[in-house]
Amino acid sequence: MIKFSRYIKQASVATLLLVSTNSIAAQIIPNQPSVAAKSFILVDQVTGKILAADNEHALLAPASLTKLMTSFIIGRELKSGNLKSEDLVTVSENAWAKNFPDSSKMFIEVGKEISISDLNRGIVIQSGNDACVAMAEHIAGTEDGFADIMNSVATELGMTNSFFENSHGLDSTQHKTSAYDMSLLARAIITQTPDEYALYKEKFFTYNNIKQANRNSLLWDKSMNVDGMKTGHTSKAGYSLVSSATKDNMRLISVVMGANSSRARASESKKILNYGFRFFETVTPYEAGHVFASQRVWFGETDEVQLGITESTQLTIRRGQSKNLNVSFELSTELEAPIAKGQTVGKVFVQLDGKEIATYPLVTLNEIKQGGWFKRTMDYFKQTINGWFN
Repeated sequence: MIKFSRYIKQASVATLLLVSTNSIAAQIIPNQPSVAAKSFILVDQVTGKILAADNEHALLAPASLTKLMTSFIIGRELKSGNLKSEDLVTVSENAWAKNFPDSSKMFIEVGKEISISDLNRGIVIQSGNDACVAMAEHIAGTEDGFADIMNSVATELGMTNSFFENSHGLDSTQHKTSAYDMSLLARAIITQTPDEYALYKEKFFTYNNIKQANRNSLLWDKSMNVDGMKTGHTSKAGYSLVSSATKDNMRLISVVMGANSSRARASESKKILNYGFRFFETVTPYEAGHVFASQRVWFGETDEVQLGITESTQLTIRRGQSKNLNVSFELSTELEAPIAKGQTVGKVFVQLDGKEIATYPLVTLNEIKQGGWFKRTMDYFKQTINGWFN
């Protein structure tokens, strides 16, 4: 690897420093809060950085957190055009509300035609097990077939500790997930299916003249801006809650699984969300397309190419520590034309208090075509002489 200080102009090196090397006293961050639950995790939605966790990979029954996966698949099908909100679904006997006497339901009836828009809200807001079965059969033909889709999507998202046997989350032998996997799924819903995620903030939904409230009590908490996501409860699973909240330019996702009551899952979720917002922040030191420096190019029509990044450097760090960020880079080779725009030529390193916290590809931001015969010949002799002195 070629260190930047060897080949980059000294005038350009100055542009690499985010701030002066003077540091301020590090903010003291207390230990993560204790959480009265079997498992929990707190992550930054944008960067995926884990801010607090305990037993986050433990295999647990998800209960109605399962509906996050059902919802995500519906959201993707709507986004792709395979489904339309106004499409009608005929309720089968398997999806009849009477099959779920002691669990949450939308109260749909056999033989009725219901719009996907209504069924979707029945899943997200009313947590209807009957609505889940109706949509599973509509999409995959059978609920078993839909479970296969669920597991395929779980693999795609990297949910290595999850296995789904049904679309609703009622206890089943092998039906398992983890807090970490649920955080991956929550991030995917927010990022990939924003229209679907918008449903999670709706507080009420009425179907068949039955008005039901969203079970996520944090939607009513005026002390924080929670706009999702999903509760879950069975006697086996305990009380669980996936929450998403925003403050300033930061969005956090918390997953609490296996609390002792609905009140506890809400209070414990609020506790860790407040911890994250109080002691961390999401910053973007450089936006995509930022130019770090101009670098010498041999054998080209022009002698320099601009170097930078094609993705924004979004980072989650301790609150108040952005002034201690530094960035440097190194080239993987000397640059010779022709050079394509966007060609990776090295790495960018971001450090906080001397510790590397992120790496990004260093790329060329413009194209350099090969020069003519005379230019290439002169550059050959210049490069040779330059090599003697370096």
